[in-house]
Amino acid sequence: MNIQPLLDALDLQEDAARAVSDDLRAQIDELQTRLREAETHLEHLAITRKTITGLADRLPVVVPDLPEHPDYPRILTAFNYATGPLRAKDVCEALGHESLPKNVEGTRAKLKRLVKLGILTEADTGNFARKQ
Repeated sequence: MNIQPLLDALDLQEDAARAVSDDLRAQIDELQTRLREAETHLEHLAITRKTITGLADRLPVVVPDLPEHPDYPRILTAFNYATGPLRAKDVCEALGHESLPKNVEGTRAKLKRLVKLGILTEADTGNFARKQ
């Protein structure tokens, strides 16, 4: 029996498997390089964050001028204790005002003014939050 054709077929399969193996090693090398680059970038970002937060307490605190009305500081206090966005009605109640339409609308106008001053944001219509 002549086994040479079987050995030739085996050589072809070995060459193909070796080529696939070499290609996969090349892909692994490329992925390892990309992974190292990504990890280095993450380290640099972490260092940058640490540097910035370390310097944050040295920056002067700029308190925007509030309109002259006693409700404005109280509104900001309500947002300091809030765990999420507040609606005008919620703020109105926090200020101790009755939930009458005129009070709610007056409070909404104050909230809109604080948004224009850059102190609050309006996440979506009618939901206000402290600007981060």
